[in-house]
Amino acid sequence: MERIYIIKGLDCANCAREFEEKINKINGVNKAIVNFMTLKLIVDLSNDCENEILTIARNFEDGLTLKRIK
Repeated sequence: MERIYIIKGLDCANCAREFEEKINKINGVNKAIVNFMTLKLIVDLSNDCENEILTIARNFEDGLTLKRIK
């Protein structure tokens, strides 16, 4: 299943790459892509691991938030 999130509080392209790498390490995430230009996170999941994604976002960078739009 695919989930799409709007990212708020992401400061730079390097941070976007690091955040993407952390999300891709979650068990159940098949593929995660962070688009820094549109500030979107697109995740293909094999199981529901949304809580883990949100936890990583909260702990990644002060002020980073995700809002699911799909």
